[in-house]
Amino acid sequence: MEPEDLTAGGRVRVEERQVPGPDGAPDITVLILSPVEDRGPKGGIVHIHGGGMVMGGRRDHVTRLLPHVIDGSAVVVSVEYRLAPEHPDPAPVEDCYAGLVWTAKNAAEFGIDPERLMITGISGGGGLAAGAALLARDRAFPKLSHQVLLCPMLDDRFETHSSRMVDSDGVWDRYSNLYAWTAVLGARRGGPDVSQYAAPARAEDLGRLPRTYIDTGSAEGFRDEALLYAGRLSEAGVSVDLHMWGGAFHGSDMAAGDAAVSRASNATREEFIRRALDS
Repeated sequence: MEPEDLTAGGRVRVEERQVPGPDGAPDITVLILSPVEDRGPKGGIVHIHGGGMVMGGRRDHVTRLLPHVIDGSAVVVSVEYRLAPEHPDPAPVEDCYAGLVWTAKNAAEFGIDPERLMITGISGGGGLAAGAALLARDRAFPKLSHQVLLCPMLDDRFETHSSRMVDSDGVWDRYSNLYAWTAVLGARRGGPDVSQYAAPARAEDLGRLPRTYIDTGSAEGFRDEALLYAGRLSEAGVSVDLHMWGGAFHGSDMAAGDAAVSRASNATREEFIRRALDS
């Protein structure tokens, strides 16, 4: 991918730091985007990049959050988590949680209001964001205000129709998904010994989670698991904003950004995040 100007012409401060990883594990790198012009307390957005937990890096997909940094309403922390298969579960989700914990503990340094701390993720990063939110709930730190899960990768079991329907087509079909889940879980994939933090669709209790935004496309391999997760969150008393975009495929808002459905989905997500930062 071509490098992008994350400074937005000098309006955004770009910094990278080595921060503590999980107990007994190496430090992790985080990318920090903060507004050059400080306008008071800001929301914190911990960003988890996509790539099926097997590829990608901290600079991927982060530009979509730049408008909130430019206008002074947010600081973005993007986590460079370890990738499978070299680093299988629980390394990826524990790294993401470690980045979330570091952000919360250092909120004051960046002018982040600890009551406005959210986690966002796309695709494999959406599943990791959901897993990290479960860890934050169960370990009682930090308190999250929102989670934003974009076409999230939530379920390793391949039980839904949509998990099997995309065959040798698009950017992420069922074979890509099988490879990625096997890289993360090995022989445990699909079996009884998979943690809810690795595959959040397996969580039996979805109560006490933060307000949630979930989106998916109708031609998306992760469609059914996203719909089911949103429904179960709602049943558990969590406030959920769910959007399924007709005709959209995995990553279509980036691959075909000028399409009407992409413009609509991007605008809807941006408005949700903006309201979350203002709450």
